[in-house]
Amino acid sequence: QVQLVESGGGLVQTGGSLRLSCAASGRTSTFSSYTMGWFRQTPGKEREFVARINWSGSSTSYSDSVKGRFTISRDNAKNTVHLQMNSLKPEDTAVYSCAAGIGTWLAPRYDFWGQGTQVTVSS
Repeated sequence: QVQLVESGGGLVQTGGSLRLSCAASGRTSTFSSYTMGWFRQTPGKEREFVARINWSGSSTSYSDSVKGRFTISRDNAKNTVHLQMNSLKPEDTAVYSCAAGIGTWLAPRYDFWGQGTQVTVSS
């Protein structure tokens, strides 16, 4: 079992930046084997993929809506994954969650999820 806890959310103005962190605990010896992903969700909408990073950090993938503005990174020595969010827009407002997944790079199965952290971007 891996427990994931997000932090770093908050209120920011349009154009501002936030850096989200996701810390893993529990069976962290396996952390470096997981693909890590960030997702977001707003009330009444389905959860949306934001970004993912492979086990070594050598490969990343982003949704079109955040490409060029967000950067995902990981530190396997510290069992953490980060999401640097720049040039934030009101439509980025959501609860952001991290997840740990296994399986193929194109379609990992996310077995473990954090509770999420709220990001609010004011116009």
